[in-house]
Amino acid sequence: MTAISERKWVGPGAVERLNILQNVKTIAIVGASDKLKRASYFVSTYLLASSTYDVYFVNPILAEKGGEILGHPVYASLEDIPVQVDMVDVFRRAEDTPEIAKEAATIGAKYFWLQLGIWSDEAAEVAEDLGLTVVMDRCVKIEHARFHGGLNLAGFNTGVISSKRQRLDA
Repeated sequence: MTAISERKWVGPGAVERLNILQNVKTIAIVGASDKLKRASYFVSTYLLASSTYDVYFVNPILAEKGGEILGHPVYASLEDIPVQVDMVDVFRRAEDTPEIAKEAATIGAKYFWLQLGIWSDEAAEVAEDLGLTVVMDRCVKIEHARFHGGLNLAGFNTGVISSKRQRLDA
């Protein structure tokens, strides 16, 4: 991972990230895991329960075993997903991301999102050169919750004091 002081690429601001999340209908999670303690599992659980996105999982090892994540099939590659994917959300090492950016462009994705803690100037350059909008070092779950008032449900202290009761069934 690139040190923060060495970063050259500048990502989209809050308004642009909100627009991305509003335009997305399908998300492919690359590096998805069926292990409860993995960040990708936590994000997957949130997206399936708290959003309207269609979520697809990519993990070649799990796919080979015929595995499922949260009752959904796991695919070996982005190309195996049977629908058009809008966003590719990546939970892989930074050095793997330039190649994943190429795969995302090949399947016609519009957005290439690297999860919290993942940064690759090279992947950003590759993705943007191929026409994708890039977000790096941000969590889709946190960003979705931020814009939809659900950060407190994830244990974040939002600093908002309100007498309005939160709906947990929505």
